[in-house]
Amino acid sequence: MPDTAEQTERRAPDVTGVLAAAVTALGGQERTGQIEMAEAVSKALGDQQHLLVQAGTGTGKSLAYLVPSLLHHDRVVVATATLALQHQLVERDIPRLVEAIGDQVDASYAVLKGRGNYACLHRIREGVPDEQGALVEAPVGSMAEKVLELRAWAEKESEASGSGERDNAPRHTDREWRQVSVNHRECLGATKCPFATECFAERAREKAQRSHLIITNHSLLAIDAIEGVPMIPDYDAVVIDEAHELTARVTQAATDELAVNDIERAARRSQRWVEDESADSLGEAADSLAEAIEATSPGRIERPSDQLAESLALVRDAARRCLSAYPKDTTTADGDAGRTQAKGMVQEVFVNAERMAANLESDVLWLNEARDRIPARLHVAPLQVWGPMRDKLLSDKTVVFTSATLMLGGDFNAVATSLGLKPTERDAPSRTQDVLPWRGLDVGSPFDYGQQAILYVARHLPPPGRDGLVKAQLDEICELVDAAGGRTLGLFSSRRAAEAAAEVVRERLPHLTTLAQGDAQLPELAKQFVDDPHTCLFGTLSLWQGLDVPGETCQLVLIDRIPFPRPDEPLMSARQKAADRAGGNGFMQIAATHAALLLAQGSGRLIRTTTDRGVVAVLDPRLATARYGGFLKASLPPMWTTTDGALVRNALARLAAG
Repeated sequence: MPDTAEQTERRAPDVTGVLAAAVTALGGQERTGQIEMAEAVSKALGDQQHLLVQAGTGTGKSLAYLVPSLLHHDRVVVATATLALQHQLVERDIPRLVEAIGDQVDASYAVLKGRGNYACLHRIREGVPDEQGALVEAPVGSMAEKVLELRAWAEKESEASGSGERDNAPRHTDREWRQVSVNHRECLGATKCPFATECFAERAREKAQRSHLIITNHSLLAIDAIEGVPMIPDYDAVVIDEAHELTARVTQAATDELAVNDIERAARRSQRWVEDESADSLGEAADSLAEAIEATSPGRIERPSDQLAESLALVRDAARRCLSAYPKDTTTADGDAGRTQAKGMVQEVFVNAERMAANLESDVLWLNEARDRIPARLHVAPLQVWGPMRDKLLSDKTVVFTSATLMLGGDFNAVATSLGLKPTERDAPSRTQDVLPWRGLDVGSPFDYGQQAILYVARHLPPPGRDGLVKAQLDEICELVDAAGGRTLGLFSSRRAAEAAAEVVRERLPHLTTLAQGDAQLPELAKQFVDDPHTCLFGTLSLWQGLDVPGETCQLVLIDRIPFPRPDEPLMSARQKAADRAGGNGFMQIAATHAALLLAQGSGRLIRTTTDRGVVAVLDPRLATARYGGFLKASLPPMWTTTDGALVRNALARLAAG
């Protein structure tokens, strides 16, 4: 019996039909991978099944998860790793999508960030506490003009009911932004702040409470779901884009630091607010820690010395006493602001010292070496994050993980395990133990990598050593760059290697423009790179991910060595040893997986459209000769592979000739 008109109207919109309408309205083209992904996301949300979906560049994955998220019956959170993608979603994709299909769904959405990303009207209007905790109304010194500009911008934002977000502010430094913002410990709170009704952060939270879709970042999601600090309104499901970065972002959010000057500053600020000797005791504890740090070698601290352990306990106890000595009430808003900031600083010292003093097996402690006027700092990070993610996120919410890079070594198991999902739970008929079952899906790519790209492994070169680039590698770089006529993105394992390569290329190929990371701000370098094809851009980690330069600008991606973590990197080496102790292969689980992700991301800079052509040149012969080379190559796009340098140079020359 056919549906009545009323039944048809009540029926939920079909995800494929809505996606097709959206693609048509936005002037796009139907893509098989996009449709397959949208249907899979819709099914995962409806069936309460975790989903890992690999979607290559050009698939249109944003629309493929936004449409089913808007069609879902309950609130969905979308979390990204980078500001660039968050901007793309909020400024372009979602508004256009809402305009196209808003009458068919609850299209309300909001952006939610950490409190420090919003200007603070109390700090702007009442001033910033000085070293003694007194509020200083006017900024002084060289940054005064910029701070005044930021204040004026924030007031205009307030008058216009703007967002007050840092991303929309006039250009500024971190130090300048701190003069117009507060972190969560410094904030007076909505009940005490005289400007609470105008507060940008509170407005953002209120809007999120009313919205069906919330856009946030990995770090805020981690603080809310894993650290247990309520930051996001209740939600049913979460889509995690750029999911290959999630474990690193969660680790970052759960890492704490402590330096002697942090403690000294907290002690100075407390002098004004506590009447007993506890602020002086905190300053003395800082002196004790300074001596202990001086006697400690930089690097991982597997077992703190007695001196360091006692100093950390002394700081912890002194901070606790200082917190207890703070008065419970103050009579002025000025007092509240100065006291809240000072007490927040002591609270942070206490929390971090307490965690470090506990010396838990689940944490890794290390000391950074002092350099360039930056004092030595103690760091503590979780040994692993898959456990908390499994217990606090995957057991409670439906999660969709998506990225262009989720299959390593040819399957999803390495990434799934790092996220807290077990291979045995894949495609399970129902919930096993405490976690929903999961599914892996590769929707492919619209690109024909076998026809568009060559993977060249310079097998004849010597394996990379500790002394940086050798003559044979520099010769190879110059020959490849010369054949390509510039058009080269050089991805290097260290700043020193990038600068050394740039110096040699400038000397030998003066007719080309060669830029090195650090010559200018990254956006400016990227613009120069795009504007002139006869240009090379050499740099390190920040160029490996996120740089989008389609067309003839980039026809050669150079990778100097397999990007394994440094053997002395404290956290990675600790995780590798822990995997070995647990009976696994620490090198493959940690080091090779890390390298595979970065190699895949770096190689992904080459082909950005269906018309792009070029070469990924890896100057590390181990990709062809080592046993783990097969795992790494299976993690890369399916490019045509060769070790013939002459063939590759001829191919680059033909591309350069047009």
